[in-house]
Parts: sequence; C-alpha cells; structure tokens
Amino acid sequence: MRIVIGEDQALMREGLALVLEHAGFAVEGLAVDGEGLVREARAHNPDIVIADIRMPPTYTDEGLRAALAIREAKPDTAILVLSQHVHRQIAAELLESSSGGGTGYLLKQRVADAEAFCSDLKRIRGGASVVDPEVVAAMLGRARRDDPVDRLTARQRDVLALMAEGRSNAAIAQRLDLTSKAVTKHVSQIYDELGLPPGADDHRRVLAVMRYLNR
Repeated sequence: MRIVIGEDQALMREGLALVLEHAGFAVEGLAVDGEGLVREARAHNPDIVIADIRMPPTYTDEGLRAALAIREAKPDTAILVLSQHVHRQIAAELLESSSGGGTGYLLKQRVADAEAFCSDLKRIRGGASVVDPEVVAAMLGRARRDDPVDRLTARQRDVLALMAEGRSNAAIAQRLDLTSKAVTKHVSQIYDELGLPPGADDHRRVLAVMRYLNR
C-alpha cells in the first residue's frame, strides 16, 4: 500500500512514517503543508493520503482541503485525516465526500496503538468509513425530536454505532456476540427504519452512518 503523509510537526510526521514502514507500508512522500500534500499525491498517486487537518499557513483546515482536492481529482484515493480534537462538521464533511475510496477520521492518540492504527488503515483502503469512537461519542450529544434513529431498538443502535466506526458486519457480529445472519437482518431493518431505499449497500451504509452522526 502506497501512502503520502501531510503533517507539519516533524516528530509526528517522522514517527508516523516509521510506524507505517515498520508495518510494511510504502511511504512514498511527506509534506508539511496543504500545497505540498497535493503535489506529493500528484507525483506518487498513492493508495491512501494521511493528512493532519490543521496545517500551515493558517492552521485551520488546509490539510482537510488538500485531502478533499486530492479525492476530487482521484475519487478512488482513500483519505485518513488526523486531529488532536473532535470536529463534528469535519467528520460529516468527510463522510459526505466518500466515493470509491475509503474515509477515516481518527484522533492522533490512536497512532500510539500501532497495530490498531494499521488495521484501521487497511479497512479504510478497503473502502470502509472509519470514525474514531471518541468522535462518534461526541457527535451523539445533539439529538433531535422525531429522529428516526430514536425509533431503532437498542440492539439496532448498537449495530449502527459500530457501523459508524467502520466495522464490517462480521466484526460487528463478533463484537456483539451475534451471528452474521442476525447482523445482516439488523442492518436491513436499520435501512428500512431510516427510509433508505434499496440500492448499493455501500452507499446506504454511508447514508445510515451520516443520519446517525448528524443527530
């Protein structure tokens, strides 16, 4: 898997590259700002782009904008953004940008668990939408009246919460001690309750997660 990294903090940038190379990934390019990240992506055509959200010169959302520009040019490029803080709107915008490539939003402390972090990367490259559990938890504090998510059963909400973390049906079954058939049934019922008509399963999955996170 070929990776390009955008991170302005030297220690984080070099440490991340070291972790990934040790795990067998090919780090093709490093950038310290948004423009440099776009250049590196154009030069190396990576499988996945890892970007810090806040990068020079304004330290607002240059990394995010660069990552989204890369995805617009090459829709199958997977994107993982890293942040020290939870940004609800950014998580929503990332999921809305999902197309052929996977999408991830993780807090930087997740990198400390190298094995879990690399596992998340592989799932993102495989097309999954992976959102840090802390981001998911923070985004659930804004419930609305008559929200269809509130009509889900407790078990269906458990399933949907794990879907929001980017877990596959098989992983959800293992986590909740259910059969794969039971999880598939719960997912289908979630789609029905949220008013998501039959279509591409991946697309409905993203839409269901969006409904959940935008409560």
